[in-house]
Amino acid sequence: MKIIGGPASQLLASRTARALGTEPVLCEFNRFPDGELYLRIVDEIENENVTLIQSMPTDSDFVSLLQLIDACEGAAEINVVIPYMGYARQDKKFKSGEPISARAIARCINADRIFTINIHEKSVLDHFPCPARNLDAANLLGEYVAGFGLENPMLVAPDEGAQELIKNVASGQGFDHDHLQKTRLSGDTVVIKTKSLDVTGRHVVLVDDMIATGGTMAESIRMLKAQGAIDVHLACVHPVLTRNAALRLFNAGVKDIIGTDTLEKAESKLSVAPLIAEALSER
Repeated sequence: MKIIGGPASQLLASRTARALGTEPVLCEFNRFPDGELYLRIVDEIENENVTLIQSMPTDSDFVSLLQLIDACEGAAEINVVIPYMGYARQDKKFKSGEPISARAIARCINADRIFTINIHEKSVLDHFPCPARNLDAANLLGEYVAGFGLENPMLVAPDEGAQELIKNVASGQGFDHDHLQKTRLSGDTVVIKTKSLDVTGRHVVLVDDMIATGGTMAESIRMLKAQGAIDVHLACVHPVLTRNAALRLFNAGVKDIIGTDTLEKAESKLSVAPLIAEALSER
């Protein structure tokens, strides 16, 4: 199998190729003077089984993925791995006249098989014109957190929507886990606290599928520390971390931020390459 990394996922593609015992295919990425994207697959892929690995944090990365798929027209089989899919949160219409952007994007991506990783809304998979499967990095996160060596750590989800993820992260290691909930005491007074468990004197790891602006997490960190947590770590699959998110989180008192390399950032300390390699090896 030939592993081809797009411009947003060159490191992850290289790690995946190594996990499969091969080398990543060499590609060239550039721009024309007018700003249009250019790419070229340097190695020969005619009649080969190829896997494209390309996250889509920007519109340009989406276009690059479409170009890669077209450049592989002579391949025997094309697998596409989208570690982080931009627009996946736009999965429904909130106002009249809006597009369902996740559907519009998914319909344009066609291959023999498509893989996503902890996509924000699984219903988006139904919009791809070919078989699509979502991979779960929860066990990898759980194993990484276990490596911290924290005494009796407690995993906390920022809301009920992240309960399935945090249950999967915690279950393999036997960690306690809970989620935050808001209780309105009056018209202008809201209390945020863990639903069932007390964080006093405990190491806490806040877990979510992605961290974008960091606003909700910063508020949660301050609240947990005020309630007696020894320290608060953050763990996520997708470290989007837009604008000044990292500064906001450390200003709020976070101990550390851990993400995976679905997005290649300084906080991407855990690789999902073994997860992708295992899925590609299955038939």
